[in-house]
Amino acid sequence: METRTMSVLGLNGVEEDVYRHFLRNPGSPEATADLAVLRGGREVDAAVARLRDLGLLHGDGTGVWAADPAAAVARLSEDRLEHVHSTIREIADIGPIMRSLQQDSPYPPPQRTPVSGPGGSLARLETLPLVRTHIDQLAFTARAEVLASEPYDVLSPENIRHARPLDLRCLRRGVALRNLVRASAVGDAATLEHLRGLRAAGAQVRVAERLSELMLVYDRRTALVPMDPRDSGRGAFRIEEPSLVESLVRYFDRLWDDARDLGEVLGEEPGAAPPTEAQLLVLELMCTVSKDETGARRAGMSLRTYRRHISDLLSLLQANNRARAALAARERGWV
Repeated sequence: METRTMSVLGLNGVEEDVYRHFLRNPGSPEATADLAVLRGGREVDAAVARLRDLGLLHGDGTGVWAADPAAAVARLSEDRLEHVHSTIREIADIGPIMRSLQQDSPYPPPQRTPVSGPGGSLARLETLPLVRTHIDQLAFTARAEVLASEPYDVLSPENIRHARPLDLRCLRRGVALRNLVRASAVGDAATLEHLRGLRAAGAQVRVAERLSELMLVYDRRTALVPMDPRDSGRGAFRIEEPSLVESLVRYFDRLWDDARDLGEVLGEEPGAAPPTEAQLLVLELMCTVSKDETGARRAGMSLRTYRRHISDLLSLLQANNRARAALAARERGWV
């Protein structure tokens, strides 16, 4: 895994260097930070003060300890996400600012689409049906990648019925799908079956021990986040402002890096056993037919069973999509 700086979590370079110094040298005097960081005294003093305010450093001047990394990252993540949501709410409510500026202008305002309207960089979607309409449209037009973070303990049958066909259509078009779910969701049979089905179709699924962020990002250009993080039923913001979308993508990537693959969570051991006869048959069909329905019919099994075999094959071959699974299978002489 590549090394990542803490800038995505809101720390500047000096603050990160100071935090890492005391993480490596617990109980060191505060004055040692000046020598370790090699920056101006005022910069280091300011960094120490801010880290103390954030709860990332504790102790007096004679001995300083850094907060546990897990607690530090969790605290910074929550603060950062709240800042993003706060920024979104502020941008979504710029009407009074615009009206005030127009009153000071000697020229009449030009006719244009408002920033918070459907054609702007940020739009309010204030009903669940409207949110789903936009999800349908974005899934239909996605061309490269969909990122989904779903902090639910259980995916409702209605949620699965709406999401499954959209996700599968994206995957059939070659759109990459990365799906983050809570660890508790894996314990629900219907949710797990849905996740296995997505993985069988080529999606990557990872499980996070702690996940509270709901977001969808399409082609790294458009994002949907709830208007109220505590109640997704109150609507969502559709964001196309590049800096905000980029911030959400970086945050998703950090969550993704910290999560575990679904197969690992389920205790699957890739490569531990040779494929069964049924798996070999499904593997051959997976490489030769374009539709799962056709493959299941030729294999003489239900579509659900056929896709479960594909999911197991992806784990067995340590592949995150069908194309890579087919290549790995050929390298092993299975097809």
